[in-house]
Amino acid sequence: MINTYSKLPGTANSIFSVMSQLAAEHNAINLSQGFPDYDCDPKLIDLVADAMKSGNNQYAPMAGLPALKELVANKVNLQYGSNYHPDTEVTITAGGTQAIFTILTACIQAGDEVIIFEPAYDAYAPIIKMMGGLVKSYEMAPPDYDIDWEMVKKLFSSSTKMIILNSPHNPTGSVLKDKDIQALIKLTKDTNVMILSDEVYEHLVYDGEKHQSMALYPELRERSFIVASFGKLLHATGWKVGYCIAPENLMKEFRKIHQFNVFSVNTPMQVGIANYLRDPSIYLGLADFFQQKRDLFRFLLGQTKFNLLPCKGSYFQCVTYGHFSEEEDTVLAKRLITDYGVATIPVSAFYMRNTDHKVLRFCFAKKQETLERSVERLIKL
Repeated sequence: MINTYSKLPGTANSIFSVMSQLAAEHNAINLSQGFPDYDCDPKLIDLVADAMKSGNNQYAPMAGLPALKELVANKVNLQYGSNYHPDTEVTITAGGTQAIFTILTACIQAGDEVIIFEPAYDAYAPIIKMMGGLVKSYEMAPPDYDIDWEMVKKLFSSSTKMIILNSPHNPTGSVLKDKDIQALIKLTKDTNVMILSDEVYEHLVYDGEKHQSMALYPELRERSFIVASFGKLLHATGWKVGYCIAPENLMKEFRKIHQFNVFSVNTPMQVGIANYLRDPSIYLGLADFFQQKRDLFRFLLGQTKFNLLPCKGSYFQCVTYGHFSEEEDTVLAKRLITDYGVATIPVSAFYMRNTDHKVLRFCFAKKQETLERSVERLIKL
């Protein structure tokens, strides 16, 4: 047997793979992984098919089709008052996670410190470690998952290279507020610290809240890579198409890596998406669409034993259960699958340390009947 050196010793399959596989084995309703159980717009599928039939089946330009990059730049600039140039500051990516991987590969070297906020999307820490970086985590806690920026300041050192932010937040559904932005501006002023802003749920913000994009603030824009996802935007997560925007000097470094780990992204899908998104009402109505689903799911969950945590964005609803069970969240999550036929995600999986706040995460990007059937089962708990 050949001995290999592992860059991620002790790392097993992600919690999403584990819970989805368990859900399939027990024929459970899958509210664990973040994907819709309804199809995307048939018009979009037709546009992609038309692109294929029209001969758009060879490599796209490395940074993306000009028409799609221009659409992204116009969309972002209109929304946030920014001035990104499509040729030099926008790159189309094979989904959000590829963009995150490319950013960290381009920027993080051995010994660099990266601050993350936990619970955190499970890709951040492993990628940082693969690059030889050091993860410094700030642990947020329920019910509101607020950030104490004075405590964050204590994590800073001369080796701090980057901060990773995610708003709207996966898994908690929290969103950054103006006070967070002002604290971030103050904290990073006169430093070379970069920001990776994971904004894949940017259009899923509820109750009249404002999405606090890094693109809104010149002081943050100049140091930020912003990651977004067409999969979330178009209800087509399996297509794995997204984009990264950043100032030209940062984007140059991004593209040096992008050309060697992806080079270019699915051509007919880029053509189809560019043609489809000419109508901005498609994404401007997303918040209302998902808020209706959130409100329905919260109403239905009110019939269960769970306590609901706030959800201001994303398509995830978190609940607590410590008032009726002392089970570890991983144990209860598996029991919900095997005994009740509903798959969820234990939020402890989003922390590096063994941190169990007795919180589970449900995805409500599902058909109404799926949410209703799920709660019918959860009521029996």
